[in-house]
Amino acid sequence: MAGTLTVWKFPTETGADTAVATLQDLRRRKLITLHDAAVVSWPAEAHKPKTRQLHNLPGIGALGGTFWGLLFGILFFIPLVGAVVGAGMGAVAGALTDIGIDDKFIKELRDRITPGTSALFVLTSNAVLDRVHDEFRGQSPELISTNLSHEQEAKLRRAFAE
Repeated sequence: MAGTLTVWKFPTETGADTAVATLQDLRRRKLITLHDAAVVSWPAEAHKPKTRQLHNLPGIGALGGTFWGLLFGILFFIPLVGAVVGAGMGAVAGALTDIGIDDKFIKELRDRITPGTSALFVLTSNAVLDRVHDEFRGQSPELISTNLSHEQEAKLRRAFAE
């Protein structure tokens, strides 16, 4: 399965949840294929964010709870739910680096996902970009990261610019 992993930041703690509802509708109308997703919501008064993998979407689970648990554990120092006990952090960091999640990526996410914001981590394919863009109008998503080519990423950023 070839997919696009993107991370979208929202200026409110509930923005990512609103985006999930939009994605569910787009999936239902066959305008995007969702392979996996997870949400981070960080209430302004909380010390750590809340994280959850989406289990209520058909076909979800391509990356699995262990992946999301490791990623969010490293990002926000949250206990690694579902992670393999005894795995060395060096081995974990090496495995994440192999798929493009390096220290720079981790630092950028830590710096940008802050109290009072939320983020949507989503693995998709077959998106009809202009239709997807129309549905997200007014939600103010900010693309933090993607595995698209530079040209594709620039096009996506332009499409979602206010």
